[in-house]
Amino acid sequence: MISTEEKVEVQLPEGVEWIDDAFCVVETRFMWKSVLKETGKDFLFGLTKEVVTDMSRWHLKCLQEGTLDDYTRVVNNGIVGGKL
Repeated sequence: MISTEEKVEVQLPEGVEWIDDAFCVVETRFMWKSVLKETGKDFLFGLTKEVVTDMSRWHLKCLQEGTLDDYTRVVNNGIVGGKL
């Protein structure tokens, strides 16, 4: 099996605080973002640090438990009925 997961080097500020030893929250120009420690990739974005921290914890918890699909729904199936 071929792994598509690549480790990305991300420039983080000195002394970044790792939350739950899984991610950190960094302020960007217009908002806050969380960065995963395992992959170094951007994870979630939000307007406040508290919101990004809470949602990152919740999202990672759902990924661990395998319950993320319980909170996911398709709004539109993308199929056009009739003639165009």
